[in-house]
Amino acid sequence: MTASSAPARRSTGMGTAVAGMLLIAATYGMARFGVGLFAPYLAVQRPELVGVLGWAAGAQFTSYSLAAVVAARLVDRSPRTGLALAGATATTGCVGVAVTSDPVVFVVAVFIGGMGGGFASPALVPIIDAVVAPEATSTAQSVANTGTAVGVVAAGLLVSAVPSVGPAWLVMALVCAATTAAVWHRVRARTDLAAPQAAASGPASAPSRQAWWPLLAPGAAALLAGAGSSLIWTFGPLLLTESGAVAAERVGWLWIALGLGGLLGTLTGALVERTGRRGGWCTCAGALALAGAGVALCVATGGSWAAYTSMALFGAGYMGLTTVLILWARHVWPHHAGAGTSVLFIALATGQALGSVGFGVAQELLHPALLATLAASLCAAGGLTALVGKR
Repeated sequence: MTASSAPARRSTGMGTAVAGMLLIAATYGMARFGVGLFAPYLAVQRPELVGVLGWAAGAQFTSYSLAAVVAARLVDRSPRTGLALAGATATTGCVGVAVTSDPVVFVVAVFIGGMGGGFASPALVPIIDAVVAPEATSTAQSVANTGTAVGVVAAGLLVSAVPSVGPAWLVMALVCAATTAAVWHRVRARTDLAAPQAAASGPASAPSRQAWWPLLAPGAAALLAGAGSSLIWTFGPLLLTESGAVAAERVGWLWIALGLGGLLGTLTGALVERTGRRGGWCTCAGALALAGAGVALCVATGGSWAAYTSMALFGAGYMGLTTVLILWARHVWPHHAGAGTSVLFIALATGQALGSVGFGVAQELLHPALLATLAASLCAAGGLTALVGKR
């Protein structure tokens, strides 16, 4: 490190992590998960879109995964390019949702907006590693990744304050653009963001085949936990309202509870330092399993007291889980942390997609309490899978 770059590290470290958290809040909590949050309003205010809401969800998963694949090849060499793509796609997608009532254009807009998160997380990993002091990077990565929780809370409040779809999504577009500019401003002049090995060796610096083996266990664990978590992300509030546990007009508070619980994700770095990556993963997967069991209890009994607690516990477990994946990727591929993060996040998202489809079909066959129990079991299995190959 040069003498000139050391002061930059000290002066921009945690501030960049906080700016990154706000970018994650915008690209995930708003541009990505906002579609599901605003689905009831979209159905009422733009009934012509009702038939394509499912297609929009599929398009969003596909675009997120495609962006993560591109990011895996891009961000370790040029993280600022990934940052710019995150802001541009999320902002464009939000504007599209705000102004269109055409089903095809709507799906295209959601597809574009879904790319934002796929670019943002992998791009921020090497950026934070470069600008934050080494002893604080785990905490900084935790802070940035918890932005999803912040965004979900903000989107939940926005539902109550601006229930009209058009203005709400224009606000989201402005937030996406502003947060991207905030991160860009902090790192625009840095010269130490490209991985030295990647810059020097080019394609030859890509991870070898042997280097993929350490990602198999966390990848498989992410796939299972993603499948289990998909029930609450996709159908959780619906199950709770249809069972009578929560009034339909209070759905927004379920998302706010999830987001507030997710703020505990900032403690994940400390958890991993104390218990190790596998210990941290099992703790977070266990929290997801308990949240699923809580939803099963609420659905079976109709009690509301555990609904908000379960959503908060789910938020804490999920934000922690995704942070552990980032820290795991940084450990396994220290010179390709952005690429490793992309691989593990694709595994998680693939599990969520498969779980959403599977639970959607199973809704016609199984009682909701059994669905929630199955989801909890998948999360628990995901936790145990991370122990495979432990020495």
